[in-house]
Formats: sequence, C-alpha cells, structure tokens
Amino acid sequence: MRKKETEAYLTVYAALSLTALISLFLVLLEGVRFNTIQTEAAIIADIAADSILAEYHREMLNQYGMFWVDTSYGTAQPSMDTVKEHMQGYLEKNCESNVFLFSLPLYRDLLEMELKDLAIEKVAVATDGGGRVFRQRAAEVVKDDIGLSFLEKIAEWLQIIEDNGLEGRDLELEMQSIGEQIETLNGQKKQVGKDWITVEIENPLKALEGQQRKGILRQVLEEPDAVSSRTIDPGTLVSSRWKRGEINSGNWTLEEESLIDRLLWQEYLMRYCGYYGAESEEDLLQYQIEYLIAGKDNDTENLKSVAYRICAVRWAAAVMYLFADQEKCGTAETVAVAATTLLAIPEAATLVKFAILLGWAYAEGVYDVRCLFAGQRVPLLKTDETWHYDIGGLLDNILEGIFDEDTGKQDMEEQEKGLSYQDYLRILLALSSLEGQTFRMMDIVEMDIRQTSGNENFRIDGCIDRLEAEVTIESAYGYTVTVHKKKKY
Repeated sequence: MRKKETEAYLTVYAALSLTALISLFLVLLEGVRFNTIQTEAAIIADIAADSILAEYHREMLNQYGMFWVDTSYGTAQPSMDTVKEHMQGYLEKNCESNVFLFSLPLYRDLLEMELKDLAIEKVAVATDGGGRVFRQRAAEVVKDDIGLSFLEKIAEWLQIIEDNGLEGRDLELEMQSIGEQIETLNGQKKQVGKDWITVEIENPLKALEGQQRKGILRQVLEEPDAVSSRTIDPGTLVSSRWKRGEINSGNWTLEEESLIDRLLWQEYLMRYCGYYGAESEEDLLQYQIEYLIAGKDNDTENLKSVAYRICAVRWAAAVMYLFADQEKCGTAETVAVAATTLLAIPEAATLVKFAILLGWAYAEGVYDVRCLFAGQRVPLLKTDETWHYDIGGLLDNILEGIFDEDTGKQDMEEQEKGLSYQDYLRILLALSSLEGQTFRMMDIVEMDIRQTSGNENFRIDGCIDRLEAEVTIESAYGYTVTVHKKKKY
C-alpha cells in the first residue's frame, strides 16, 4: 500500500508540472505567433512597396537613366488609385497561405493573415517643388562621375561673371544714349572763322546698329542658313500645364538644394541634351540646351537668343578691358579729337570716343562668339594676349561705319586656354531661372517619351519616385498589425 501511495504522489506532481509547462509553452507559442505576424507583416509590406518601385518606366531609364513609376501605366490619365490597386494585389498575394505544405492534412497555417486596409499617405511627384524632385533624381544620376574640382571651376566662372558685371549690363542702352546725345549736336550753327556752318556729325554707332539688324546668327556663324528650323507646339507639354495650374502634385516634404546639387543638375542636362554642334537627329528639337535657356518654340530663335546673350557677355568683357587699357583709350581719344575738330565740334570728342570704344568692343565680342561657334575656346576676361582687333584696321571707316562686310572674317586664332561653347552654356544655365529650365527639361522628356510605342499620352507629372504607405493586416487569431513603410529609389 505504501508503495502505491508513493507512485500516486509522483504522478500528481508530474501532472501539475506538466500543466505549468504546457501553459508556459502555449504563452511562448502565442508570443512567437504574434511576433511572427508582426515580422511577416513588415516583410509583406516591404515586398509590396519594392514591387511598386520595380514597375519603373523602361523608356525613362533607357533614355534618361532615371527610375520613375508612371502612375498612368500607359493610359491617358495618371492615378494613384491604380498604384494602390497594384500594391493591394501584391499585399493580398503575399498574405495568402495556399502553399503546398498547408494543403496537406497534417499542416495548418498558424498565422492566417489577410489584408484589412491600405492607405498611400505620401508620394513625391516629379514636378513637386518646382521640379525639385526631378532635379534630385537627375543629380543622383551623374554625381558619382563628376569630380568636385570641375564643379568648383564652374562656380569660379560664375563668380568672375558676377564680380565683373559681365551679365546684365545693358550696353545697347548705353549705345542708344550716346547716339541720342550726338544727334542733339546735329543741326546746330557753328561759326568757323567768318563762315557759319551747320553741324553734321555721323554717329559712329549707326553702322553697329545696322550690323545688329542683320541678326546675330549672320554675324557669328559661317553657314547661318544651315541652322535647324524645327518647331514644337508647347501647348500640351508640362511647362504649359504648369502655367495653367493643371499638373498633379504630391505631398512629400522635400529637402533643400545646395549649390553642388544645382551644378550636378546642370551637368546632367549637358550630358542628356543636345546643343549646337552636338545635335541628335531623333529629337524634336535639335538645340535642346538652348531651349532650356531661351524657352522659344523653335530651334532658330533659341539659338539666336543664346548667341545674343553670349555676345552680350563678350561685349561687356571687351568694354571692361578697353576702358581699363590706357593705350587703347588714348588711341580712341586721338581719333575722336581729330574727327570732331575737323567738324568744328571739339566738345563732342568724349561722346565720339565712347562710341568708338563701344563699337571696337562690339567687334571684338562678335569675333569671340564666332570663335566659340567654330569650336574654339575664349577666356572670360580679355588680356593683351587674347585681344584680336587692332583699331588701325577700323580707322579708315570709323565715321562711315565700324563694320564692313569683311570685318571679322579673318582667320581665327587658335586659343588653347579659355572656355568652350559648352562652358558658356553651363554659365547661361546657371544664370537662368531654375524652375523655368526644369520644366522645359521635362518638356523635352515628354516629347521624347511620347515618340515611343505605347507612351503617346505620357505625362511627367504622373511619375513618382517614392511613396509612404500604411498597411493594416489582420490575423484570424485576433491580432491586427499596422505597418508604416517608406520607399524611394
């Protein structure tokens, strides 16, 4: 009997211990289940977000090296609802448990998860922040290939432009003012000895005005008639929709841009866009960089505008040099005094001197631009070594006209140092409206992509590069897990 009592005592002890162990095991199992559901939900949400970004637009990658999700998916209208539907499909598929093992009698799904809710809370559209999102993507494309020293060099060029006032000086207005002052002298009666004469002095700058009326391209190009005349209709492009307030927008908080970011953006433009001397026959516009700067609807006007702005910079650089060169100023003054004394109006000598200097500088500026369009280099600032024209070649016609048909058609001197035409384009890009050139670049993207099959209705303001979503997943075991997921390229 004692022996049996002892055995019974041990069995009860074991049963009580087993109950405690089973309770502990079930608690641990439930904890594992809950943590597994949380982990699985996070993985499912991550996979779904990655899958959305994997739906990037192939032509955008092929032509422009950038990843974007086109929310129109080839249709005429971009929609975040379509993105949500796609992401919802990925979530539901990954929540399913109909795998081979769970179909066997001895196996059971211990998670039994299903999608309860999906909300895409934030996205960033290419056009957001005045195109800042698009610029960020573009800068990332080239940032690993461009040295910091090159970007610093561009910044140094811009500083020289600013310090010397080479951009923005209205020399045409100064020319007009001098011309008006000279004209006020005409018609006056002057006594020379016993005789009275009527003052008639021809403004030396009239010939310059006549030269300008021919058009800048005929002054700086060897074959101006060979310039592209391609034209576009910007009415359906993103820049026009932006002005009309008809573009899509996101709600992502964007980071500020640095000077380096902007210079990287410009280098992206120089790499992926055509310009004079590096055109692409496949593009609707041949001079795309010029379009970014000028914003005209045809190649000819864009090239004219850029040529004029470069000429204005070179003219200002030549004027600055001439007015600082005492020898050349003295030569101009000698010519002016001789001419006005001969005409009995010595008081006009200063005006004529300034007119001569402006005309001389303009001839030098046009020569510089001609060199640039011929593929040569021109330094930003003029020196004795880089000055081309001697006033002696212009003196014979100084009152009849600064220019004749052959002016500046002499052989161009090769310059090893200085800036190329592409470098001057970089400067003009930096001095142009950032928002304006960004939307014009997106115009170019839309034009090019729409030429490809299945993308006739492509809109850049339907493209996103990041999203933030809230995913809610339920389990049949009473658990609900909410996951916040951010994804970007």
